Amino acid sequence: MARPEKAAAVAELADKFRGSSAAVLTEYRGLTVAQLKELRRSLSGNATYAVVKNTLTGIAAKEAGVEGLDADLKGPSAIAFVTGDPVEAAKGLRDFAKANPALVIKGGVLDGRPMSTAEITKLADLESREVLLAKVAGGLKATLTRAAYAFSAKPAQVARVIDALRQKQESEGAAA
Repeated sequence: MARPEKAAAVAELADKFRGSSAAVLTEYRGLTVAQLKELRRSLSGNATYAVVKNTLTGIAAKEAGVEGLDADLKGPSAIAFVTGDPVEAAKGLRDFAKANPALVIKGGVLDGRPMSTAEITKLADLESREVLLAKVAGGLKATLTRAAYAFSAKPAQVARVIDALRQKQESEGAAA
């Protein structure tokens, strides 16, 4: 490959690193072209999956200010550049790796911080952003409901006591 082509490839990879919220480095040795297509389709919307050259990726990562990938850049490598929800992309990679053991997740980067394989697995085990937001909203609604009940309970008790006193006075007045 000529020098300008390598420079262009490094610039493109560096732009992908800068434009993504996360990147997951994988080894794809043993996967067929059809399996790689299936993986790309399953990640579409959240990430793009590209086979990369290790040396060019290392240079591009340094240019983009990404640290922690150098140790994992060995063997045939591919990177999932995450532009959508990192949790969904991690789940997609984890599920595909379970179905196709030839895909090995080596490591990655999330918001500029290096991540190990175990951390990516933990990320994949999280619920999606929408589910977490729904849980927070449900918790807030329950808290507000309890607060509204607490605020309305005292006036209701006072009203019942006053009504009971009024009824007692009426019954004493009728008896006299």
